[in-house]
Formats: sequence, C-alpha cells, structure tokens
Amino acid sequence: MTFRLRAAHIDDLDHLYEMAKLTGGGFTNLPADKAALTRKLERADQAFSRTDHELGDDQFTLVLENTETGQVRGTCQIFSQVGQQWPFYSYRLNTLTQHSQELDRTVRAELLSLVTDLEGSSEVGGLFLHPGERAGGHGLLLARSRYLFIAMHRARFADRILAELRGVIDDRGGSPFWDGVAGRFFGMTFQEADYFNATNGNQFIADLMPKHPVYVEMLSDEARKVIGVPHPSGRAAMRMLENEGFAAEGYVDIFDGGPTMTARTDNVKSIREAKPARVTATDLDIGERALVATGELGGFKSAYGMREFGDDETVAIDEICAKSLEVGVGDIVWSVAR
Repeated sequence: MTFRLRAAHIDDLDHLYEMAKLTGGGFTNLPADKAALTRKLERADQAFSRTDHELGDDQFTLVLENTETGQVRGTCQIFSQVGQQWPFYSYRLNTLTQHSQELDRTVRAELLSLVTDLEGSSEVGGLFLHPGERAGGHGLLLARSRYLFIAMHRARFADRILAELRGVIDDRGGSPFWDGVAGRFFGMTFQEADYFNATNGNQFIADLMPKHPVYVEMLSDEARKVIGVPHPSGRAAMRMLENEGFAAEGYVDIFDGGPTMTARTDNVKSIREAKPARVTATDLDIGERALVATGELGGFKSAYGMREFGDDETVAIDEICAKSLEVGVGDIVWSVAR
C-alpha cells in the first residue's frame, strides 16, 4: 500500500469525524464534533486559498491518504500564528528562591504561572494516526511532512514554532493535572472543559482561571507527578520532536499539564535541510530514502520515496513516489533525507 499526505478539504469531514471518535479525549485540535470539524476544514480552505505570501492567522489541515483505496487514515495541522483569535495560554514552570537569615535556611519553591509568552508562534499539532496504521513509518510521514510544508511556504510562518504534547489521561478519561489545578475553579470535568475548548475557544480560561501563580507543593501528589509528562502514547512523538531540535523549556498545557516543546523555526532539522530540485527522471531504482513533497498550498502532497541528486540542483526519484505525488520530469520537488 502507498500513502501520501495531502491538503484536507471539506469532503474529508466524515473521515476526520470517524477518527476523532477514536482519540480518547485530550485532542483539542481534533474534536469529535462535526460542526467544529466543519469550521476547521472551512478555515483550512481559506488558508489554502490565500495566495499572498505573508504571515497571517492560518490553520492548515493535512490528511494521510491511502492512494490505492482513497481512505483517509491520519491527519495533522499547522497553525501559522497562535493567539490571534483568543489568547494562547500556557503554564510556565519556574522557581522562587527565598532565604531567611534568622533561620539560616533557603527555600526553593516551584511555581506554575499563567502566561501568554508563546503567543505569535507557529504551531504543529493535531497529529492523529488511525490505530490500524501505526506501523510502517506513517506517523513519521505525518509529522515531518509538516516541516516540508513550512519550508516550502516559509514566509507564512513565524520565527518560533511550538508543539503541544498530550498530557497524562487516566483510565476514566480524566486528567490528574486538571483535577488538581484548574478543575477546582471551573466546576467542570476535564472531558467537559476539553470539549468546550475544542468547540468554543478558550476565552472561558481567561474569564475564570486564577491569575496568581500556583505553588506546586500545594497540589496533590497525582497532579505533581504528571506536570510536563507526556501521555504514554506521546513519548515517541516527544523523541521525534527532540530529534528535530525542539526542547521542553518549562511550558505546560493548562488543561492536562503535558509539555509544550519549542524551537526556532529555521533551526528545525527537517526545515533547515529541506531543499528544492527539478526532477530529471522518475524511474530511479536505487537511491537515498527521503520524504519528497510538491505543490503549493492546496496542491501540496508528500510521500516517501528515493532520491538521487545530480550536479546541477536536479534530482531523480522513483516511479512509485512520482505517481503518488503526480509529478513528472521538469517539475519541482522538495525533499529531506528520511
């Protein structure tokens, strides 16, 4: 079977809805709500249709498609600039040091402070792979193709980029972090708050969240243990982000306490190393394994393939990849080593 990543359109609504029902909660960017998903796809269509190459408030949705059956088996999103419609809140974990001369004692306390430090950053998120396809490198194709898209449309993205990893969710679908921190002020379960945020935005956070720092030592053991810890299913994603140059710098999600990873956009490995070249052949038998992409905005497609560079900024690719991307000799493709 051959898979490719392509721009999502409104016809993909039913596919996305079926996948959203499999997430198990905590995926704000993929709510199991058809009206919310429709708004996301409509917003993505607007982003793909905007032709001026300037930084705006865009949300791009991509889907993983089986080219043989047409089935959609995964999805991911890219946001050009967070915090434009609503404030982008995070908790920042920092340390307050105090000293008493009389007691000759120094006390260091960890605090969670509500901040909007990351506002204006680009974001990669919303990555979900159908449980039946979690092999064969499809998750890597989903994740890294986003960086090729950014490299190919660099002017439309900010100089800093972030990725939020889902935090720890218990067997009941609840969040120990939410229960120990924000849930005390909202009178809502984690599932209720997460769903409301996904479908209505997070202005209610600004309205009701306590503005003063929270002392970590005052939280329950269950809440403290999960601060900055990714969901077990997100550990591989965290390693992939670290391999790309992202780092956890003390920011955590206000709902589930999951880590927020950040990087300078131009320092992300797959963006820094992506390069364009003109196709000279589509029948390569042996070459370097790579992610290959083509197309602008709504015409974007990416797939695994093989490549071999010529001496004059040209490239040969294999036949299967060329068919997946619908490219021929003379077309421009971007690629990065797999």
